Amino acid sequence: MKNKIIPYNPQLVPLAKRLRRNMTLSEVLLWQEIKNKQLGVKFSRQIPIDNYIVDFYCKEHLLAIEVDGASHTYDDAPQRDTERQNKLEALGVKFIRFDDLDIKKNLNWVMNELYHWINNNVIPTPNPSQEGNL
Repeated sequence: MKNKIIPYNPQLVPLAKRLRRNMTLSEVLLWQEIKNKQLGVKFSRQIPIDNYIVDFYCKEHLLAIEVDGASHTYDDAPQRDTERQNKLEALGVKFIRFDDLDIKKNLNWVMNELYHWINNNVIPTPNPSQEGNL
């Protein structure tokens, strides 16, 4: 798949670097499981896309993983998250969201969900009609 170029705000790069150095416990736990193509796809962390920063991003498949902590439940945060996700989805980015507590307390379940989502939505399955054709 040819990578689609998605614009980003270069002014967000210093903030993204700071966020990489100061990840939450849940982000660290998840990063340990998805870095180095452990799920068959390459993820980067704290990546600027448009005017936002996503927690984890697979550029090849336009896939963002978001870790929703307690701050995502206060005030208008859920509405802002929805607006942000809608804007990025309009650019072609697909989203998977996990709750901070699920990562801390049930990482195996999170990884199983992520593994199945990637295998069902990202990694292409061979086309049986092309088998044997060289």
